[in-house]
Amino acid sequence: MIIRTLQANDAPALLAFELANRAWFAQHVAVRPASFYSRQGVAAHITDYLDLHRQGTLLPCVLVDAADAVDAMAGGGAIVDRANLRHIDRAAATGEVGYRIAHAAAGRGLGSLALRHLLHAARHDYQLRTVDAWITDENPGSRRLAEKHGFVRLDLAPLPERCGGVQRWAYGYRCILAPTADCAA
Repeated sequence: MIIRTLQANDAPALLAFELANRAWFAQHVAVRPASFYSRQGVAAHITDYLDLHRQGTLLPCVLVDAADAVDAMAGGGAIVDRANLRHIDRAAATGEVGYRIAHAAAGRGLGSLALRHLLHAARHDYQLRTVDAWITDENPGSRRLAEKHGFVRLDLAPLPERCGGVQRWAYGYRCILAPTADCAA
């Protein structure tokens, strides 16, 4: 497994990942618009994310299952996880994490690998002091993962999300990044 920054040539693998896991994701996180699920939709999404990455406000990552590391780094292999450090605000030293793990890959520790990577980048590359996440009560796997890595539950989100056609409320979770060590990493 290799975790790396999203690349423009990831579009076919990302579309396959999103289509294969669409129903699974809809149970746990906000549903993407139908226009996303096409070559053009995914290509536009990647372009937007890479623009935000160049601006320093987003670190878009994929976890790739590939036969060899060279292939994975060059954009080959199947995507099994997406993980983003987003809403990066260096002045406020804050950011937010989000991740989507393939249904077939859930429970194999890949979420921990991705979250450790994001927390490390938040502290070392972006000098952030706090990282937030939004998690619904209907997503116990994400809640356990966040708590395992030092996140503490805060307040209810100001607005609900639609997951699987149902309106669900999320809670904010926060990890305070220590000056000398990552949160529980």
